[in-house]
Amino acid sequence: MTAQAAARPVEETAARAAVDVVALGESMVTFLPARPGRLADVPSFDRGIGGAESNVVCALAAAGHTTRWVSRVGADGFGDHLVEAIARYGVDTSAVGRDPHRPTGIYFRTADDRDTDAHEVVYYRAGSAASAMSPASVDESALTSGRVLHLSGITPALSADCLDLVRHLCARRPGRAPLISFDVNHRPGLWKDAAAGPDVLLDLARGADLVFVGEDEAAAAWGVTGGPDAVRAALPEPATVVVKQGSRGATVYRHGEDPVFQAALTVDVVAPVGAGDAFAAGFLSATLRGLPAAHRLRHGHLMAAAALTVPGDLATPPARAHADRLADLDDSAWETLRLGPGWTADVLKDSGAEEEVRTP
Repeated sequence: MTAQAAARPVEETAARAAVDVVALGESMVTFLPARPGRLADVPSFDRGIGGAESNVVCALAAAGHTTRWVSRVGADGFGDHLVEAIARYGVDTSAVGRDPHRPTGIYFRTADDRDTDAHEVVYYRAGSAASAMSPASVDESALTSGRVLHLSGITPALSADCLDLVRHLCARRPGRAPLISFDVNHRPGLWKDAAAGPDVLLDLARGADLVFVGEDEAAAAWGVTGGPDAVRAALPEPATVVVKQGSRGATVYRHGEDPVFQAALTVDVVAPVGAGDAFAAGFLSATLRGLPAAHRLRHGHLMAAAALTVPGDLATPPARAHADRLADLDDSAWETLRLGPGWTADVLKDSGAEEEVRTP
C-alpha cells in the first residue's frame, strides 16, 4: 500500500466500497484534428480523452451504476483534465494517484477511419504516470471493493510493473473477490516484446471470471480458428466467455449451460469506434442486474449501437426501460430492428462531460 493510501481515513475507504464496477487502466488526453488530412497538414486540434477501461465505467455510470476508475496521472494540467472529465460522468476518481515525476500520456490521431491506410496515430505515452502502476503504487482496497473489477489487455502491455499488477489481480486464489472481468484488447503495437504478448494475454484471460474476446482477435493473437467453440476451448477456466463475432453478433458460454448466440443489430454507423467498450458496459450492466444470458448479450449490442451512432466513443445510453423493452423483442423483431443517430434518450445533455475517444 502506498503512503498516500495508508494516510486515507477509514471513513473514505468505507465510503468508496459501495460501487458496482471498478476499472483499472490508463486514460490519455487525445488531440483530434479539426479537419481531415495528414497530421503534418492539420493546423488545429480539439481535445478529448481516451481510455478503454474508463470508457466502460463512464458508460456504466451514465446507465445508472456506481463506478470507480483507478489509475495514475501526472501532476499536470492534462491529468487535471482527465480526472475532471471522467468524474463528470459520475465516476468515482478518488483512487486516481498523481505522479509528480511522470507526465500524463497524450496522443494525436487523424480524422480518417482507423481501418484505412491514411489513418495516423502518434503516441506520447512512454514513461507516463500510468505506466508506473504496480502492486506497490496502487491502493488494492480501491480495486477490490466493488462487485466487479474490469481489466483489459492494454494495461499489462504498458510496463513490467503494470504486468505484475494485472497478474496479481488475475491470480486464482481461494475466496478471491470481486468478479474479475477481462477484455483481451490485443494491441500488438503496445508490447515491447510483441511475440510474448499473446501468451501473456492468454494466461491472464484464463485467470479471469468473465472474458470478452473477438473471434478475429483470438485468431490473430493465438491462432485459434474454428469459430466461437474453438475460442471457448482455448479458455476453459473462466466461468463466462463472450466471443464477439463482429457484425454477425456474439456468443456467450457459461459453465453448466448451453452456449447462447444473439445477432448484432442493424445500425446506421456514424463512426466505427467505441463499440467494444460499449458492448462490455452493456453486458456488465445486465450481469449486475442478474438478467438471462440472451438479455446480457442484447444489452451489450444495444450499448454498442449507441456508441456506433455518435462521432465519439461514449454515447448517451438508452434509458433502462427503453433498453429493456428492446431486449424483450421476439427474435424476428430483434433481427429487423434498425437503429440510427439519436435513438437513445438524451440523459447526458446536462452532464457537461467531454466526448470520449478510445485509445487505438
